[in-house]
Amino acid sequence: MPPLAWLMVALVFGAAAAGFGRPAWRSYRARESRDLNTERYRAWRGHTVRGQPPPTREGMTLGERRRIYGAAAFGALALVALVAFFLTS
Repeated sequence: MPPLAWLMVALVFGAAAAGFGRPAWRSYRARESRDLNTERYRAWRGHTVRGQPPPTREGMTLGERRRIYGAAAFGALALVALVAFFLTS
């Protein structure tokens, strides 16, 4: 395969990784931010017990985790294609 084709494959897979993983990452970060704001508001209103440890974080949902793994796979393919570009050029 010509070197420019490998470069195009790398760019396509890189864009796919970003497009596939970004919505999951944004929703995860937004939920974490909302949870933190809720905790701060409850503490400000006096609804929390002093000395009580903050509740544990939920982490990513199963769907978000799948999207992040898929984005990582696309990213790995992009890196392989980029290495192939450098090796063939």
